[in-house]
Amino acid sequence: MAKWSITGLVVTALLGTMPAQAQTKEPAVPPQNSLKLSEIIAKIEQRDQFRYLSEVEWESEGYYDIVYYTSDKAKVEIKIDAVTGEPRL
Repeated sequence: MAKWSITGLVVTALLGTMPAQAQTKEPAVPPQNSLKLSEIIAKIEQRDQFRYLSEVEWESEGYYDIVYYTSDKAKVEIKIDAVTGEPRL
């Protein structure tokens, strides 16, 4: 019985330290000179046949990965440079 209690304590102690390590990682954020996300989204919304925005995700390489749909139900995936607001090639 004592073996199980000690094993349980060790496992609990190890699991308790894992979230603390994950929280110390710095989140990737856009650079200081980047456009506001609202400005980038406004540009996307002005595109021909834009219907609705589906996803926006920041990529640490310096761009937003954006998915939107057009009025003819086409899915458009585009990478937008955070500083220029222009599509990445």
